[in-house]
Amino acid sequence: MKVLSFFLLLFGGALLATAQPASKTKPDKDKQFVIADLDKNFATNRQVAKDLWGYAELGYLETKSSGRLQEVLKKEGFSIETGVAEIPTAFVATYGSGSPVIAILAEFDALPGLSQDSVPIKKPLIDGKPGHGCGHNLFGAASTGAAVVLKDWLLKNKKAGTIKLIGTPAEESGGGKVYMVRAGLFDNIDAVLHWHPADHNQANAESCLAFKQGKFRFYGLPSHAAAAPEAGRSALDGVESMNYMVNMMREHIPQETRIHYVITKGGLAANVVPDFAEVEYIIRHPDAKMVEKLWNRVVKCAEGATLGTETTMNYEVISGLFNLMPIETLSKLMYNNLQAVGGVNYSPEETEFAKELQKSFINNIPPLSQAQTVSPYKSDAFFPASTDVGDISWVVPTVGLGIATWVPGTPAHSWQSTSTGAMGIGFKAMLNASKVISMTAVDLFNNPEIIKKAKAELEAKRKVDFKYKSMVGERKPPLDYRKGL
Repeated sequence: MKVLSFFLLLFGGALLATAQPASKTKPDKDKQFVIADLDKNFATNRQVAKDLWGYAELGYLETKSSGRLQEVLKKEGFSIETGVAEIPTAFVATYGSGSPVIAILAEFDALPGLSQDSVPIKKPLIDGKPGHGCGHNLFGAASTGAAVVLKDWLLKNKKAGTIKLIGTPAEESGGGKVYMVRAGLFDNIDAVLHWHPADHNQANAESCLAFKQGKFRFYGLPSHAAAAPEAGRSALDGVESMNYMVNMMREHIPQETRIHYVITKGGLAANVVPDFAEVEYIIRHPDAKMVEKLWNRVVKCAEGATLGTETTMNYEVISGLFNLMPIETLSKLMYNNLQAVGGVNYSPEETEFAKELQKSFINNIPPLSQAQTVSPYKSDAFFPASTDVGDISWVVPTVGLGIATWVPGTPAHSWQSTSTGAMGIGFKAMLNASKVISMTAVDLFNNPEIIKKAKAELEAKRKVDFKYKSMVGERKPPLDYRKGL
């Protein structure tokens, strides 16, 4: 691609998203107001997304990113509570008063090793450094932009109600939202809105896999592996025995289960009986209760391994996430607004970029039109991974959508997904996300009965005896889990 084309793609051209609506319903005057306000604020929100993309800070270390979002919100008159839930980069920004209380989630953490320039070939800005391979720079900027225009709308119309922008750090394996739910930050909220970058546009009633992660540490006796093997007890034997038993267990667990493990430490030298070894496990299933049952069985495998190898063991729960609780009352509402906004239309330069990028994909390549349209609504959608939004969705009605910030076919957590995070394709999609979030919030402010219906649906789905209990127990937020990467 010519240098001039890239210049136009990154810094010029029509960067505002032109919607391709799937619905002929014209937004009412309240929604027209927030749409126009977002168009007016587009350059500001784009710069915020660029800044976060440049910072590319890892989970719980997002000092600049969190500060940048707080700076925008404070300037717009929001009150800011910082360092909530014992997390320095977590915050709650509030504007307004009274009911309903609508919260919007904002993520902003990057991923290790995914530094990448805004070009369709692999080209790290700095080798080995972090990058926004999951688009959280766009997530944070779009959500903040939506909160600001909702503030403008509340003020213009002198409406009662409260808008909260909740800065949620460390989504990527850090489980930041879990600690925020546990701290009670969502107890007095009526509805939660969020979105996530994707390679297509959808707003389904969607669930996902619950998740529990931990490390099992085995301790043995060191010895010379040749001269005195009888004097040693191998910690690595303990790990391998545990793994063998878990692998046999796979035949006797629900088929929807996923169990992954990796030996993180296995010894230092082959001629020394290892006195320490460690294995990390992740267990997933669509039902959080089943995850807990399976976790207990894996623990028994570890305990059994210590008996056979004459080692000792302890384990640490690192993370635990509930599955998403879909609320169709809210999903249908958000889907209608997504239809009104439509997909992302590429400029000729962006189309050229996208086609070049798709040459690096190894799977089936969808048509570029996938980014320009809205996927049909699904009432029973399922995402085969995990998110810490799950915990929130069990305590307050929650709804989210995916927006095509990535070229169709792009895998998440890849250099390809990082590449569109600071150029026209990503920025247009970010604007669309802000519009859908804002329009859905307007519906909720104007029609509190929708919130009552959503709360009744949540109560019916989670059963009357439900009481939230974090899967991480009393563990403190792991603020250093990304340090040194």
